[in-house]
Amino acid sequence: MSITVNLYYKGKNGAARRFADEMELSGTADAIRAEDGNLRYEYFIPMSDPETVLLIDSWRDQKAIDIHHASPMMATIASLRDKYDLHMKVERFISDDVQTDDSFIRK
Repeated sequence: MSITVNLYYKGKNGAARRFADEMELSGTADAIRAEDGNLRYEYFIPMSDPETVLLIDSWRDQKAIDIHHASPMMATIASLRDKYDLHMKVERFISDDVQTDDSFIRK
């Protein structure tokens, strides 16, 4: 089992993209990727909405997320969100690790 959180960061005039760039260039994103239990931490830009950045953030379990949320890293992230005046939408998914769609996947 793993938990994936999709965070949609929405801003104006490229603010969400600048936020993601700063997360990457400052090393903050790499520090999160190095946290115990982090499985994926990647930013994407939806083709239909260049003012939004999607973060796909996956963790081994809820305990790993709770430790991450209690870390000083969250103050850094919150500060950057404020700096760029971002608003968020969040979706949360829990995997069942069942591969029933393999016949539809071209590898």
